[in-house]
Amino acid sequence: MPTRDTAWPAGTPCWVDYGTSDVDAARDFYAALLGWEYTGGEAEYGGYLNATRDGRPAAGLGPLMDPTASPSWTTYLATDDAAATAARIREAGGAVVVEPMEVGPMGTMVVAADPQGHAFGLWQSGEHTGVRVYNEPGSLAWNELMVDDPAGARRFYGEVFGYSFDELPPEQGGEEGMDYTTFAAGGNPLGGLGGAQPGVPKGWLVCFAVADTDQAVATVEARGGKVTTPATDTPFGRFAVVEDPWGAPFTVMGPNAGG
Repeated sequence: MPTRDTAWPAGTPCWVDYGTSDVDAARDFYAALLGWEYTGGEAEYGGYLNATRDGRPAAGLGPLMDPTASPSWTTYLATDDAAATAARIREAGGAVVVEPMEVGPMGTMVVAADPQGHAFGLWQSGEHTGVRVYNEPGSLAWNELMVDDPAGARRFYGEVFGYSFDELPPEQGGEEGMDYTTFAAGGNPLGGLGGAQPGVPKGWLVCFAVADTDQAVATVEARGGKVTTPATDTPFGRFAVVEDPWGAPFTVMGPNAGG
């Protein structure tokens, strides 16, 4: 089981959380889908819950910071210095929506938007280092950003986080004319960045690993969600884009059919 108990390197998608207007209903939906249990919920942290797999933090869930906003998943990128990264976001043409804010001893968070208006977060870890289980059923598997202007997004995120970008090779599903790259910060790919595609939501998209993609899709539909891209085998696994009952998109991926 891939686990990590120390801070993630700067630029790594290190945490995801879900903002909702109905915490109890969302908690039950994602527990049924991803096998989550929960800790936290203290009033001093606004009722924020840590979703866990095998006792390790896998994601967060809490009330919407803006009650008028739609429920959604947020991807947080690790930083060693939240204030300095927030300054680079502004310099590169983005916006800082929530200034660096200490969350008790847990760490420091920022909410920002890139120049195309896509929201993301920063997390400078304290006691809370981010996800401590990944690439296992019920945990984070991948994060990607889908945008109208991929070249502009690469400039922005490259300036802020120092990413390098590599095109997806044909053996991994890359096609001629397909504008999709992986991004890295001094090593292995950390996530993906691509041009907007039919059936795939724009913005930062969270992918959860599941044991059986078709069963996960059936659970989503049975509990009031819907499928926007049906389950399809890919070089990485069987993949589907879904929405929860409140319209928040995310993706699931498990082993390909027959193996």
